[in-house]
Amino acid sequence: MVEELDQLVDEIGALQSKLLLIIGTSHGGKTALIQTLAMKRLITPLNVSAEMAARLAAFPPKQRHLQAVNILRELADQHAKGDLLLLDNLEVLFDKTLQLDPLDLLKRHAHSRRVIAIWPGELNNSRLIYANMGHPEHQNYSLDGVVPFVI
Repeated sequence: MVEELDQLVDEIGALQSKLLLIIGTSHGGKTALIQTLAMKRLITPLNVSAEMAARLAAFPPKQRHLQAVNILRELADQHAKGDLLLLDNLEVLFDKTLQLDPLDLLKRHAHSRRVIAIWPGELNNSRLIYANMGHPEHQNYSLDGVVPFVI
């Protein structure tokens, strides 16, 4: 499976939006897959939730949403290897207090580099879903501008 992913990572470089989302069930091997790809490509995946939470903690809660986009950009620049960025643990991006559109944010990063990210939700009827309907962080997106890699 890592060979298929590795080949697809090379192929998305020609696309306008170079966003590939690894999608699968909880405990289905997504992190292990991205770690294997990372070792093969000699790159360290960015643990978005851990790194952003650490940086955001330096700001008062009411200012964190103003800093979130810049912090993610800085972290992405630090963790990218060439034009490749691997992302895991995206859950912090869905925090309503940060006032972000997580998928749009990922797509913006994927215009200038290949972004491989683990989607923290599910794929249902060609829709990317995060959290259950009625949950405050619920999101429902189309696959436009996304290359799904389902495991």
